[in-house]
Amino acid sequence: MIDSKEGYVYERIGQVGEGTYGKVYKARNRITNELVALKKIRMEYEKNGFPITAMREIKLLQSLRHPNVVCLLEMMVEKSTVYMVFEYMDHDLSGVLSNPNFHFELSHTKHLCKQMLDGLEYLHHRGVLHRDIKGSNILLDNFGQLKLADFGLARYYHKKHNTADYTNRVITLWFRPPELLLGATAYGPSVDIWSAGCIMIELFTKKPLFPGHDEIHQLELIYDMMGTPTHENWPTVNRLPWYELLKPAEKKAGKFYDCYSTGSRVKCTSYRRLNVRISDHRPVVATFTARTKKIDPSKKKAVWESVASSWMDTAQNFREMA
Repeated sequence: MIDSKEGYVYERIGQVGEGTYGKVYKARNRITNELVALKKIRMEYEKNGFPITAMREIKLLQSLRHPNVVCLLEMMVEKSTVYMVFEYMDHDLSGVLSNPNFHFELSHTKHLCKQMLDGLEYLHHRGVLHRDIKGSNILLDNFGQLKLADFGLARYYHKKHNTADYTNRVITLWFRPPELLLGATAYGPSVDIWSAGCIMIELFTKKPLFPGHDEIHQLELIYDMMGTPTHENWPTVNRLPWYELLKPAEKKAGKFYDCYSTGSRVKCTSYRRLNVRISDHRPVVATFTARTKKIDPSKKKAVWESVASSWMDTAQNFREMA
């Protein structure tokens, strides 16, 4: 049993995951019978009191309220252990996509994309970078409601001045944009938009777009699909700290549009799976997702422009997920 500052008592049911800075448990409020998620904050490695990273996450989440952002209900303490109490969600997107028996209808996939982009639009409007958009940090309930979660790496950014010095050691490797892989420390919402584009493709193919083994392999996969950066398609790329060190030996034209467009003859595994999944909608999806997959971060469209795309018009809510 765990007592909260509001006088509620939570009964832990079991561990359901692990966030950036702590374990996550499913629990039940013994008074309201409501299910919640308890995120235990790691304290064992902290010599100077409460971890600053957790403090930043708590402060940030307390200021956010949006249907597509997970809600922090309260904070509570059990002896010397601190918990964050969240609304409970039934699934994460990674788990759903890994289930071979579950398939999204096209209208449902659109609905998920729209919710993800709505959530990102809100965050960026509030001056927040998530910096770890990936399937396991995208939560779903049994009716297809989507919420962005795990703000352990999130931070506020300077909306008018993109010269701040941030760490580039953020965003899980498979979803990390090329500017961070090349050492950029001044960046903005485009890093989240790149990750969202990777998720959108994965929703259709049920496989990661860039499953790199390390940073160098990750860049190779990106260049193979998107083409190598040049002065023409990314004028400032040669200013990035690690560009010369990691400059590709040969130029590649890229095959993103060929893999994700009608009539392509490119041998692309993910294209073949996409071909089965969405049929004649391929050109629309190719055009839509290409907006988020520009290799030059300055050319990525604003999230809310993507949301306005006519491709979203037929998005539908889910019936209850099995």
